[in-house]
Amino acid sequence: MSAAAYRIVQESLTNVARHGVGVTRVEVRVTRAPDGIRVEVRDDGRVAPFEPGRGLLGMRERVEQLGGVFQTATEGGFLVTAELPIERSPA
Repeated sequence: MSAAAYRIVQESLTNVARHGVGVTRVEVRVTRAPDGIRVEVRDDGRVAPFEPGRGLLGMRERVEQLGGVFQTATEGGFLVTAELPIERSPA
């Protein structure tokens, strides 16, 4: 699970560097809840016009394969959110 969270942060920061316009701040938050891990990467810039690549699609596919939820938003900058469930060992 931690590898998936790491890759989401890595790809999100790559997208900020490649596609962000006027970015002066990037915030990365990784929080743990009893049932999962939440990853948020938010910048304060604008998204430059670009042809959608495999980055966002790959992140979505990775998260959904793990049974999680992936979302993006463009209000007030660009936001990537991934909620990854934690697998529990049988008791």
